[in-house]
Amino acid sequence: MTIRIRGGRVIDPANERDEICDVFVDHGRIAAIGRAPRGFNAEWVIDAAGLVVCPGFVELGARMREPGFEHKATIASEARAAAANGFTTIVCTPDTQPVMDTPAVAEHVNQRAARTRAARVRYLGALTVGLEGKVLAEMQALKDGGCVGVTNVERAIVDTTVLRNALAYAATAGLTVFLQSEDHWLGRQGAMHEGATSTRLGVAGIPGAAETIAIQRDIALVAETGVTAHFCRLSSAASVKVIADARKAGLPVSADVGIMNLCFTDEDVDGYDANLHVRPPLRSERDRAGLGLGVKRGQIDAICPYHEPHDADAKAAPFMLTEAGASTLDAFLPALLECAERGLFDLPAAIRAASVAPHRVLGQTGGDLSPGQPADICVFNPRAEWTASAAALASAGKNSPWLGRKLTGKVMMTIVDGRIVHDGLDARR
Repeated sequence: MTIRIRGGRVIDPANERDEICDVFVDHGRIAAIGRAPRGFNAEWVIDAAGLVVCPGFVELGARMREPGFEHKATIASEARAAAANGFTTIVCTPDTQPVMDTPAVAEHVNQRAARTRAARVRYLGALTVGLEGKVLAEMQALKDGGCVGVTNVERAIVDTTVLRNALAYAATAGLTVFLQSEDHWLGRQGAMHEGATSTRLGVAGIPGAAETIAIQRDIALVAETGVTAHFCRLSSAASVKVIADARKAGLPVSADVGIMNLCFTDEDVDGYDANLHVRPPLRSERDRAGLGLGVKRGQIDAICPYHEPHDADAKAAPFMLTEAGASTLDAFLPALLECAERGLFDLPAAIRAASVAPHRVLGQTGGDLSPGQPADICVFNPRAEWTASAAALASAGKNSPWLGRKLTGKVMMTIVDGRIVHDGLDARR
């Protein structure tokens, strides 16, 4: 179809564009910005006055829960939730049941995703068989099956020889390795950041050194193997400097931060809210400020939801015994806008980190509104206020730390490959 998005504030960080203008879409691609192409006849006209028009968001590590954990969520439910919240691409992790360590499991995900007609679904393959950290997965077969990278998620590979061999294999296969670095021995018994709050609450802590030590080890192996590595979910300000130094040394590394670590600190856990039990943990105010500065300076590439939907039982226990993770898709845009409002970084930087940068991490073009690019577009109202309730969340996971809070910012329309997959504006012909 042909679409005209009229009169919105177009923020396209890749092209340094921030202005009020029109966007034209033709046969799934951006046809023009500003002036309509000759002979263009819009089948759909979207009035975006007072709204922001930007590239669609990308999630680099969502738990889609299918196959194996459909009582928490499904590929269909979370792909639809992603579309309702401005995400045009969502990458799922391999910690399913069975683990996504063979092309057969990946094919199941592909087939299920193709039926949703919502956000585009991609996936990461397992770095080791069963994510057990012992035997290397068949990474070349996973790549041939369509995986966009490999990871062991948060499950530490304790044997450094296995990790070194895995990184070398990934390098040979031309795959990016997504690393969530945490020292196994320092982190295995903890449930939150080690500090004054964990001591007061009597909850076993995870020191910031658990992350920085593991990242330093992993960077040494990256240098030796030549693999392209993406460091996921940085939580410590000290980690930002380690990544920045590795880049200065010319190593092929990138990094991201989860939205939770930009919005909350360990002090917020004071009431034992199980929805704030996440991994890596929420750290100090100093860490939060350092992470925000890392985004502002471009030392951290991307900001991601790291969406982990859970059923009610997973969070119905004492804090340390609950399952880690939060449902974050629905609050992602308001949280991003709040970070910009607080001055951690400006709005164009926030949009760049949520759209352009994740595409680059995946080694793909996209994430911009250049003519000829796929029409992956998010239209949002930066002033719309709403209250986060279980009924208001599009995700099947209701384990959100924002429940009961008044939020500002709402996605009004999402377009994927020129198809309107979420319409809160009642687009007219």
